[in-house]
Formats: sequence, C-alpha cells, structure tokens
Amino acid sequence: MQGLVVHPGAAHSTRVADVPDVKAGPNEVLLRILEVGVCGTDREISEGLYGTAPAGEQTLVIGHEMLAQVEQDGHGFTRGDHVTATVRRSCHHCIACNEDQPDSCLTGDYSERGIMRLDGFARELVAEDAAQLIPIPRSLGRLAVLAEPSSICARGIRHARAIGNRQPWQLQRALVVGAGAVGMLATFLLRLEGLDVWTASLEPANELAEAIGAHYVSTKDTDLKELGGFDLVLECAGDAQAMADSLGLLRRSGVACLLGIDPRKQRVSIDGPTIGADAVLENRVLFGSVNAQRQDWLAAVDGLARAHERWPDELAQLVSLRVPLDRFAEAFAHRGGKATLVLQSER
Repeated sequence: MQGLVVHPGAAHSTRVADVPDVKAGPNEVLLRILEVGVCGTDREISEGLYGTAPAGEQTLVIGHEMLAQVEQDGHGFTRGDHVTATVRRSCHHCIACNEDQPDSCLTGDYSERGIMRLDGFARELVAEDAAQLIPIPRSLGRLAVLAEPSSICARGIRHARAIGNRQPWQLQRALVVGAGAVGMLATFLLRLEGLDVWTASLEPANELAEAIGAHYVSTKDTDLKELGGFDLVLECAGDAQAMADSLGLLRRSGVACLLGIDPRKQRVSIDGPTIGADAVLENRVLFGSVNAQRQDWLAAVDGLARAHERWPDELAQLVSLRVPLDRFAEAFAHRGGKATLVLQSER
C-alpha cells in the first residue's frame, strides 16, 4: 500500500512510499481513501517547519482533509458510505478532552491525524475509530473533501456567536479577510445565514464572492476602514498585521476571530486608542480559534450540503486542482484555490 510520507523536521523529504497494510480493530471501520485536500499546514510539514511522527516512528503519513468510502460494514456504517473524520484527538488528561472537546485541549498533548503524533489519510486504506467518523451525504460528491476546512470556519463562527451573545447583540454585517479556501468557505457559510458579507483580499477581483451575494474589495485599492464597522471580522489570510488591524474594524460589541496563522518573527502595530479606549468602551473582542469538534464538523457538512444546493457551480469552483498522489508537488505548489490529491476511484 502506498502513502505520502515525510520526515518531520527534514525539509523536502516528502515522497510516495510503501506503508504498512492496515486492518480494522474492534472499534474501527476500514476506509478506502478517495481524496485528500492540501493546505498550508501540509506545506509547512513538507518544508520541515512543523509536524511530529508517531511514537517510535521516523516518518509521518500526512493528509488531514479527507473524503473516504467505507470498505467494510460495521459500527452503523455500510460499505460504500461516504465519510470524513475529525483531525484532533484527546490528550485523555485534561477537562476539555474529557468532555469530548479536544479542540480546546489544555495540555497540548493532543494528537492530530497527519500532523501531530498520528498518521494521516494520504494512503489507500485507513482503519479509523468509528466514533471519529462524520457521515457525508452522497449529494455532495467529491466536494465533501472540503469538510475539514469548513469545520474550521464553523467552529470560529460558533465561538464568535457565543462571545457576542454574552450580551445583547445582533450579527448583521461581517468581513472576511482573505479569499483562499478557508476565507471563501467562511463567505459561503455566512451568506447562508443571510448576512451582509464583505470579502477582502489582495486580488483585484473575485467573481465567485460576488456570485453568491457577497461584496468583494481589493485591499490593494481599498483601506478596509473605509467600509465602516462590522459586527464580525474573520481573519483568514494568516497575516499578523491584518489580525491586529481587525480590532479596529469592529463596531460596538463587535467580535474578531483569527483563523489564519502567521508564525513569522515580526512586530505589528496598532493605534493606541483602538486597544486603549475603543476596545474597552465599545466591548470589542479579539480571539483565536483552531481546529474543530464533532458538532462543528456536522454543522460544516450541513452547510456544505446547503451551499451545494443553492450555489452548486460556485461551490465546485473552490476545488481548482485535482492530481494523483504521485503529483503531490504540483498540489503543494498550487495557489489560487483548493488543491487535492486523488488516491482512487469509488467502488
């Protein structure tokens, strides 16, 4: 059986190699992996900047955004069912994980499929804990490979609502900074809620955002402060300065959620009155959000299904490159939309 493996910490060690065959254990379901998405985390692992191999191993099978088909009946699943699976798993010794919320793990000892201490999905067959599987409606087809990044968006929006609703609050106007896969999926989910959504990025135009009823602005041409205040800002571009700036784009009781990651060593600036006065006097909140738990995955799949029903052609445009596993370098180099690795066809 072949898989996409890497030596964590060793740049450009990613390669297709033979990996051990698997069999389903007592609480597991055997899966045939159909497609795996590629994101910035995969690229960082491939460049030796991140990732940890399983205990006692030198290599890590990468891939954490996946669509699979059930290979054998079991645990309520039937051969041929489409499923995906959660990424982060419990540390087993903190209160968050003990309450089935490993996305909020307090120790950092969690494991993550294809990222941290647990092999991923970029291989032909995987034996997966049945409790981690998320059913996928057949109507979504191959676009279900977008479930994982959608779950990140769903989790961020859920937490933003929880924070905003700590007091009387109306979420009516939202800004999404960044028009990559996460930014566009966030735009889709927010538009499904009927919000007035603005999407901002460096590109001069974005017909896809406008096709689903969002407003698009290029940050090269427009200072986002000119757009007025927002109830919600989602920073999806992964730019630390944009993250700091998001606090100043909020109106009263506004909430800014950081979904991007920018690990560069740098200094960013923020106007003194924005943090020293406005954030206090106007009850503004800035917070970070990472990963997702089961309820977010379920919400994400439901959102994708509704988006597919409402905007089928537009949703399909989010996946702009599909290549076989041995052409992974093309997927890693691809920009301008979601790239995926196609492992095999359905049975």
